[in-house]
Parts: sequence; C-alpha cells; structure tokens
Amino acid sequence: MASGSSAGRGPYDEEAAVRHPLELDDRGAASASSSSEHRPGNAIPRYQAGSAKGDTSNRYSEEWQQPSTDDVGKSKPGSRYFTAFGVDLSPDNMAVAIVYFVQGVLGLARLAVSFYLKDDLRLDPAETAVISGFSSLPWLIKPLYGFISDSIPLFGYRRRSYLILSGFLGALSWSLMSTVVNSKYGVAFSILLGSLSVAFSDVVVDSMVVERARGESQSTSGSLQSLCWGSSAFGGIVSAYFSGSLVEIYGVRFVFGVTAFLPLMTSAVAVLVNEQSIPSGEHNNLLSGLGFVENSKQHIRQLWTSVKQPNIFLPTLFIFLWQATPQSDSAMFFFITNKLGFTPEFLGRVKLVTSIASLLGVGLYNYFLKEVPLRKIFLVTTIIGSALGMTQVLLVTGLNRQFGISDEWFSVGDSLIITVLGQASFMPVLVLAAKLCPPGMEATLFATLMSISNAGSVTGGLIGAGLTRVFGVTRDTFGNLPLLIVVCNLSSLLPLPLLGLLPEESGDTDNKQTKHK
Repeated sequence: MASGSSAGRGPYDEEAAVRHPLELDDRGAASASSSSEHRPGNAIPRYQAGSAKGDTSNRYSEEWQQPSTDDVGKSKPGSRYFTAFGVDLSPDNMAVAIVYFVQGVLGLARLAVSFYLKDDLRLDPAETAVISGFSSLPWLIKPLYGFISDSIPLFGYRRRSYLILSGFLGALSWSLMSTVVNSKYGVAFSILLGSLSVAFSDVVVDSMVVERARGESQSTSGSLQSLCWGSSAFGGIVSAYFSGSLVEIYGVRFVFGVTAFLPLMTSAVAVLVNEQSIPSGEHNNLLSGLGFVENSKQHIRQLWTSVKQPNIFLPTLFIFLWQATPQSDSAMFFFITNKLGFTPEFLGRVKLVTSIASLLGVGLYNYFLKEVPLRKIFLVTTIIGSALGMTQVLLVTGLNRQFGISDEWFSVGDSLIITVLGQASFMPVLVLAAKLCPPGMEATLFATLMSISNAGSVTGGLIGAGLTRVFGVTRDTFGNLPLLIVVCNLSSLLPLPLLGLLPEESGDTDNKQTKHK
C-alpha cells in the first residue's frame, strides 16, 4: 500500500525511508511507516562538533576522532574484514550496523501500537496523526544530543556510555507500554521515550559515519549510508511477519513486552566502539564551568556560521519543503483495517514484503543511482511516486476488483513498488546531508540537517491530520478519502520548481567541491 503522499519522501529521520499506511514508523510514531527516519527516517535522517584551535576540548576531539575514523571506512584492497555494500565490517562498522538493525527490528511493535491506538484507545485518524507528530519530537532536537555526547562524557566515554544509556531507556519505554500505560497521554509519553532512545543512539553511531563521509565521493558516501539503511531494512525483515501474527495470537501487550528486550542490543554493542577513555584530568577540564561555557558558545557560533552558508542553507530548505507536503497515512490505515478488514497477520505479511522491498531499494540506489545527479533522482522519483500514490484511489473506490485484482494482492503489489522507489529516493537525502558538513562540525551539523528534515516530515504529518479532519475522514467515514489522497499526492509535486537549490554535481566532481568548501 502506497503512502497517501509521494513515494519519494523520507521518514521522520533519516529515519524509515518510505511512508505508507500499513506500518508504524520505526521511530515510534504512530503514522505507520516502513523502516527509517526513521527511520525518516528515514534519517533523513547525525555528531562531533569541534572548537577553536588550541582549545582543550578540541585537542581531545582530534585525539579521539582518529581511531574511529580509521575503522569507519570503505572496503580497501587486502582488508582483513568481510565487506557489505562495499564497506569493511570492522568493529566500529559492526556497531553502526547493529544499532541500525535494532532500529529496523523495533518494527516488531509498529502494528501493535497502531492497533492499540485504533482499537483499545478508540482514537480517530486525526488524533493518531497528532500523537505521531508529538512522539517524533526527539528527532527534531538531534543537535542537542550531538552536543551532549561531544561535550559531556559519561564515565570517561563520549560514545560507549551513551549507547548503553540509550538501550536502557528504550527498554524502559516498551516495558511501560507492556504494563502500566492505558491512555493516549501515557502512550505518547512512552513512545516519546522510545523515540529519544533511538534518536540518541542514532546520533552517536552516525557521528562515526559522517566523519568518514566528509570529503569522500558521492559513491563512497552512498556505500556508507547503504550499510546503515541496509542493516535497518534487514532488521525490518527479521521482525516483519511476526509483528502481525504475534498481535493476533497474543495481543499487543505481549508484543510490547518482547520489544522491550530489543533495545538492550544497542547497549551490548557499545563494547565494539573503538574509543579511547578520557583521562580524568581532561574530563574535569572539559566540564569545568568557564571551559564548558566557552565550548558551548563555540559550538553555537560554528553551527550558525555553517548553516547560514548558501551551499548548506539552500539544499536544506529544499529538503524541508520536500518532506513537508501532507500525508494521508493514518486515514488509510483506518480504511484498510476498519473497512477492508485487513487482519494484523496479513498486515505483518505486507510488512515483510515492504521490508524486503526496502532492502531492494537500498541495493537499487547503491548499485545504480549513487552517481546519478541528485536533481535528477529527486525529479524522477517524486513524479513517479506521486503517480503511483494515486493508485490508492483504486483501492478506496474498489476499482481494483473490477479488474479482477483482490484488495490483498493489490495492496501487496502497490506496497512493493512504492517502497523500493521511496527507499531509493530517500538515500540521496542522507548522502547530501553528510557531504554538506564541513570539518570539525560533522556531528552537530549533520544532526541539525536531519532534524530539519524530520521537522519537515512532522509538519507534513500534521498538515495531513488537519486535512483529514477538514475532509471529514473518521474511523468509520471514508467518503472523502479519495479526494484526500489526490490532494496529498499532488502536493508532493510542489517543491519540484525549487530543485535548483540542490547542488548540480555528483560523483568525483562533487567530491572535489565538497573538499574545497
């Protein structure tokens, strides 16, 4: 099932790369997305901010970055590591891949949350979309996590300790969902904690990826992002089918309880991160009053100086507008479950198909599109995605049955095509954001860019919620749903006249200009 909006749009972050009404966002949002930011995604889409030369914190930052950057790299001749997507599976890269795998496998609870909001709490589509937007707030302040991780080491570590903490926080959020939560406010708070857990761990591991991607060609950056999102898609495949069958057999609370164990994998892989412990003396200097304030001011000044540059601000503006067009995901989820009677088990099967399709989309980008100019990718995928999104009208009006295609088979085929396209079209967003980051601001600036992208997705979801209410679409009334679908899909074409805001070059040419900038 395609999304109510264009397929060529990402998730809340970088994270989940295509949005459609059969699933819940892997960032914890109730808008039913496929794999991620998340997860708009996903990304979007993420955290090392430097400071002035000679500054104590910057001196340590340089010492710490070196071992990390060595491992986070593309496959080299004679490497002793196995490779995936052309990237060495070193311990650092394994940590990154496993954290992304956890983001994907957390999809085990997506359908459970969707059905809990719809059936147990009896919410309507607009309320579901609002909760989706609220629970995605942690993805809008990712620069803060980058700053905290860079500036406030825990127990002598900037990366390992925060990965451990993120895993425990995620386990707590799903434990609350499985036991004490029984209201929409409790759900919103618990999912908010889960989103915070994933967003923070996302920032930590992406800092290593961004350090390596900066100054590299679009091809190399694409390989690194493909490893991340390929791992997330694989996690989605692992959990896909059971996400529906477990809900149908054991109920939503059981699924929440099982999901509570999954974030602990993030805590466990912290030992793989190649990071040197900060000596206690430097640790104290880093947190000393005046030094900390000066470091904070330096971070903010560098961030503002970077963001206001036209070569960064203009592409970021396009990404925000591209993400901010309205979506009809929640309304479609209510339609296919309340009107068409799709069961959790069937939706789990569809999720399995879309998870595989997401992995195919990563492969499509990695092997065929990563050297294609960004403008061309956005143009083609947005137009095709908007056209394919209109096929939902056939399902809502029942025209598919007149062609001899059942609702179930139509949904599976539609979801397969739209997810491949959506994932392939979202990958360039991540690559572009990584390549815009100048030296010394990789972590915080990338987090800022992806937060802006996520803000666009949240804005689109809230606009979609408003349109859902305006058109009178409720949990039982779907008369104007075809019109809502048409409006959402046509609106996805609105940012195309602004394609000139994107950089025109790709591949090696883009690499040279990035290094110069």
